[in-house]
Amino acid sequence: MVSDALLRLYHRLPAPARSAAATLRGFYLRAWRYGADFERLVEGALARERWTPQHWKAWQDEQLGALLDRAATRVPYYREAWRARRRAGDRASWELLENWPVLEKQTLRENPGAFRADDRAGRDLLREHTSGTTGLPLSVGKSRGTLRGLYALAAARARRWYGVLPGDRTARLGGQLVAPFAQRRPPFWVWNAAGRELYMSTFHLAPELVPHYLDALVRYHIVCLTGYTSSLVALAHEMLRAGRVDLRMKVVVTSAEPLGEDQRAAIEAAFGCPVRETYGMTENVAAASECEAGGLHQWPEVGVIEAVDEEFICTGLINDAMPLIRYRLGDRGRLAPAGETCPCGRTLPLIAAIEGRTSDLLVTSDGRRIFWMNPVLYGLPVRQGQIVQESVRRIRVRFVPTPAFTEVAGRTLVARIRDRLGDVDVVLEPLAELPRTAAGKVRAIVSNVAWTPGGADLVRSGA
Repeated sequence: MVSDALLRLYHRLPAPARSAAATLRGFYLRAWRYGADFERLVEGALARERWTPQHWKAWQDEQLGALLDRAATRVPYYREAWRARRRAGDRASWELLENWPVLEKQTLRENPGAFRADDRAGRDLLREHTSGTTGLPLSVGKSRGTLRGLYALAAARARRWYGVLPGDRTARLGGQLVAPFAQRRPPFWVWNAAGRELYMSTFHLAPELVPHYLDALVRYHIVCLTGYTSSLVALAHEMLRAGRVDLRMKVVVTSAEPLGEDQRAAIEAAFGCPVRETYGMTENVAAASECEAGGLHQWPEVGVIEAVDEEFICTGLINDAMPLIRYRLGDRGRLAPAGETCPCGRTLPLIAAIEGRTSDLLVTSDGRRIFWMNPVLYGLPVRQGQIVQESVRRIRVRFVPTPAFTEVAGRTLVARIRDRLGDVDVVLEPLAELPRTAAGKVRAIVSNVAWTPGGADLVRSGA
């Protein structure tokens, strides 16, 4: 996580220096994510796609048994929980997944250190942060082995499946503030030479600025574009509106939000290539990617998914430094029946549908749509937060503070909002508990501002 002071310093750098900083960061991350055995790991992932269902079950059962034993004996939170159960006379076996209680995000968020294994706590772990669409900020520690396994799986099933090869140039529309929000002239991106990736800000996708993005994709010879569905759709609409045909990709890959068929059609028409959906999260307790036949295939090496009343309860297998057992993601969906096959021929189990990942978008006065606001809460003494857009000029932040919350923390929160949305009025509303939907969920973003394609019209609702 980048500190606010460091981010301000970075924003004062000239554009070439920002790309140099991104490249240095890229080299650092590459050392974590890729090793000498990377190609072997990728080939292994591709080979496992043809395993029989029986082979997969035996493999997962073995991995799960080892992980449950490790969690019960080496992870402080789980070890103490099982000791307490034993003292109370509970003799249930920790070797059976169904004997473990569901883990809530709030429990993990309140004491993440208690979930790090004794032999990994505080040592040689890369911290990654998220709050997803629930408004709960989380910090997850991952080892080099975990990251290298994950990136090998991603290379196999979110790159090689789609014909994207090592050395191909890719671009990502993401939520890092790589250019100051107030900046109105390109570049709104940085080039990470270490990763051969063009990282493009989602905070500058105003209709009149989109042509600069398209020009950059052409100039950098990008063949694979990834990002939030909403951002990719905004790019596609402007490209179709302009009638441009000079951008053709191998594939466009969506993440973080569901992909509707109308959205898929728009992106395919704009970029002249297939659009593939992926599913994952920073906690890395489940993952999936769409094949050429349209099947959404699980990555069984990452975790075990239980669909309980169409709610995903997941147990991660790949992160032994911070194992999460029966973790409630907050996502809803359905698994395909066991044994259902896909026309692509791969035997990886299928997800029938994913629901409930939709977060409202914030809209700026010049028509930009902002999805990724998670970092505004990072590192602050806040248990949970919700951002409400009451109008294009007024933002209300509802939050549950910890006793450590101060005026300084409040000013930091306001400054972070304005860094991402411009000169807006920000109202801070501390609460004992955030309001929930009829389904019992807390929405991280609530917008009362409607947006129409192209961003030409902003319709105020309830403000």
